[in-house]
Amino acid sequence: MTRRRIKISFIALAVALFVGGVAYKSAHAGFGHHRKAAIVKRMVSAHIDEVLDEAKVNDSQRQRIYGVRDRLFATFEAHHQRGGGKLEQALTLFESDQVDANTLSALRSDVEAERKAMADQVTQALVEVHDTLTPQQRRVVTDHIRQFKRSHGE
Repeated sequence: MTRRRIKISFIALAVALFVGGVAYKSAHAGFGHHRKAAIVKRMVSAHIDEVLDEAKVNDSQRQRIYGVRDRLFATFEAHHQRGGGKLEQALTLFESDQVDANTLSALRSDVEAERKAMADQVTQALVEVHDTLTPQQRRVVTDHIRQFKRSHGE
């Protein structure tokens, strides 16, 4: 497999995990958070299963990928749980008569550090999934993602 194909495979997996993460994260907003989160987890898991079936992964590969998936779900869930406190801090700063620039800067640094940590988790997940699949399986996954993207007008 050429370096270009490896790069494309990696990018496609990144897109898939990112889309899944965004869908999972967006389900956490508003009323009915736990119910929505459960629905999104089931939908993302079903889509992952569909792609893994198509790629004909073995049980060992599937279990490793499920471990990665579950770890990412936990990462997004933890981020959501911490997010409310940061928003409340930002709103309190905004309501005050004068914004404390140092506090605002510290809050921003915290948020950026948390997002970087999440991005690092997604990057690690992509590497693990890449290393779990064979070149032929990665091609099936990337082809599936491209087809999904085309069929949804993206």
